[in-house]
Amino acid sequence: MFDFDMLGLAPALNDALARSGFTEPTPIQNQAIPLALEGHDILGLAQTGTGKTLAFGLPMIDHLLAQPGKPAPKTAKALVLAPTRELVNQISESLRGLSASTRIRVATVVGGQSIGRQIAVLSRGVDILVATPGRLIDLMDRGAVDLSTVRHLVLDEADQMLDLGFIHALRKIAPKLGTPRQTMLFSATMPKQMEELSRAYLKDPRRVQVSPPGKAADKVTQSVHFVDKAAKPSKLREILSADMDALTLVFARTKHGAEKLMKGLVADGYNAASIHGNKSQGQRDRAIKAFRDGTVTVLVATDVAARGIDIPGVAYVVNYDLPEVPDSYVHRIGRTARAGREGEAIAFCAADEIDLLRQIERLMKVEIPTGSGTRPADHVSGKPVRNSGPARRRGGGGGGGKPGGHAAAKPDHVKARRPRRRRVAA
Repeated sequence: MFDFDMLGLAPALNDALARSGFTEPTPIQNQAIPLALEGHDILGLAQTGTGKTLAFGLPMIDHLLAQPGKPAPKTAKALVLAPTRELVNQISESLRGLSASTRIRVATVVGGQSIGRQIAVLSRGVDILVATPGRLIDLMDRGAVDLSTVRHLVLDEADQMLDLGFIHALRKIAPKLGTPRQTMLFSATMPKQMEELSRAYLKDPRRVQVSPPGKAADKVTQSVHFVDKAAKPSKLREILSADMDALTLVFARTKHGAEKLMKGLVADGYNAASIHGNKSQGQRDRAIKAFRDGTVTVLVATDVAARGIDIPGVAYVVNYDLPEVPDSYVHRIGRTARAGREGEAIAFCAADEIDLLRQIERLMKVEIPTGSGTRPADHVSGKPVRNSGPARRRGGGGGGGKPGGHAAAKPDHVKARRPRRRRVAA
């Protein structure tokens, strides 16, 4: 293990790290940064919330600072691709913080925002371009960006890009990039397609893996509550009422379901908002900002937010609906227990979701502890849960209250008394 100041980074980067309070790297940073500084291609496998942005951002900016000259109009020296608008904004914010006192210019292009304004920004040239694949293709088709000078490529959350069908966009973008270049690919899971992607875009990569793919963060306590579908709304309110001020992220399967759930919570006095594909980018940004500063304490989301929220204060993730893709469960619960904190992941499982739960547990190679309800007899594996202790919180079962003074769970037949909360418009 080393300190950041032992890496030989540019003084401006060391100053930025010091201002942000970073002293010791995380495991993924510990392994990836020295290799990336040497110029190797990187295949990084790590859970969400482990510090991947600094793992690729620090060596990339260091390399760019060593290169003379400004970017030519319409060009970029480095390209970072991410699957969602929220993740692109998160990465851009981190990179701007690292490069604030340098000449490095970071630009962001995503859908849902003025393409004319993005064209104007790109016309002056940028050092680092952070983009979603779809909007980048639009700009390429308009002749607004020339990628031939890109010598650093980062694919962040590459497995989700594959899930969302961006493989065709990657195949269109890659031939336009400059060579030789350094490519870094980061992912929380390693499906078969990811191996094919790494062979296609990485040259003799150094593989960096800090935990088995599909494994949740060690500090996440998990539980599953077996409930009828009709009982999910009351179960959710019971859980929320036991820790009124905690930031809780609730995942629903569909856009309509997320919006309906949020409106019901607001009507009952909860400070709730929602983000999903039917929301404009401005609405999504405002909801995340309100959630980050605590004005909104319950954020209902679809998987559009599974990897796009980096808020260390998220205490709980509730899987109101289990995801249809098992990997998504790992990414969802990775929204809590970030930056070394502890967190709790609570899942609801109705009768028609038993197979989805089986797939999740098979991927993670654990049996999630039962928080309440009865697990079907044919679904008891007896395997130990390596990353989950007893259910620590609210909602019934699992061994009592959460350390740190959170309220104990009330029995299902006792109606939770909750103070009326100031309503916040969604």
